[in-house]
Amino acid sequence: MVEKVILAKPRGFCAGVARSIKVVEDCISLFSAPVYVKHAIVHNTTVVADLEKIGAITVENVDDVPEGAVVVFSAHGSPPEHYDAARARRLTVIDATCPLVTKVHIEIARYIRDGYSVVYVGHRGHVEGIGVRGEAAKVGVTVPLVDNLSEVNTLAYPEDAKIAILTQTTLSVDETSDIIAAIRKKYKNAVEPPTKDICYATTNRQGAVKELANVADVILVVGSKTSSNSNRLVQVAREKGIAAYLIDGVGDIASEMYENKKIVGISAGASAPEKNVQEVVRHFTDEGSLVEELEVLKEQMHFTPPPELSRIMKEKRGA
Repeated sequence: MVEKVILAKPRGFCAGVARSIKVVEDCISLFSAPVYVKHAIVHNTTVVADLEKIGAITVENVDDVPEGAVVVFSAHGSPPEHYDAARARRLTVIDATCPLVTKVHIEIARYIRDGYSVVYVGHRGHVEGIGVRGEAAKVGVTVPLVDNLSEVNTLAYPEDAKIAILTQTTLSVDETSDIIAAIRKKYKNAVEPPTKDICYATTNRQGAVKELANVADVILVVGSKTSSNSNRLVQVAREKGIAAYLIDGVGDIASEMYENKKIVGISAGASAPEKNVQEVVRHFTDEGSLVEELEVLKEQMHFTPPPELSRIMKEKRGA
């Protein structure tokens, strides 16, 4: 029997995710259902399903939104042409892009404007990278994407080129450090933004999982398979030499995961709701396990609503 479950803290929703979910809820309240969401608002099946129950409709293309409707752009960011397409369809766009992702969009435009050649470190096909690199494509610049350490060798810039290194916000901190070090070794003039691109929540959750790995026999990470940061938490735990599994919720738990284990560690990706975590906890407490929390640090980050949503809310209150 599992004697104890230990909950990592911080875990679960970050400020950007909480903000984007509330944006959709506020839009449904303001405009009435349906409200369209371009791409899953966050990469979690429970969150998307819960929002769909109250009137959100998730689409992948702006062309799938009826002309004149309200559309929320997801937390992961979007390329410039999606905004152009929305304007052409007379859509009311509420941009729920995480401010930390927006920061990278601003950086890539600034570095290109200042004459830098940019290298983007991220996962191939992830929507965040598509949006960021779309800023470069808008001005006719192709930015190479580096997905792993071996791909540094494929970079074809001259050795003395002015290089700016930007990263996807949800990557593994340790893995990304190795890739950046390799790029810096190849390009002596390479620079990074003064404030790193990997977001505080990604860094904090990975740090908490590292601490959890020191006291648990196995780690369960609550999060969806489509969630980059949730997958990275599993990766971080395994790199610490401990068995780890990604589960969307209690329904994904198999007894084999914790067979002969006395202490189960639990964490959650930044897009995973706490209710899913608590259902997993109850699975063990119903069998007699004790519960502890391992608080590594406190988070106090908060983001304001998108300005266009704040303006509309103010106008409606005035009316």
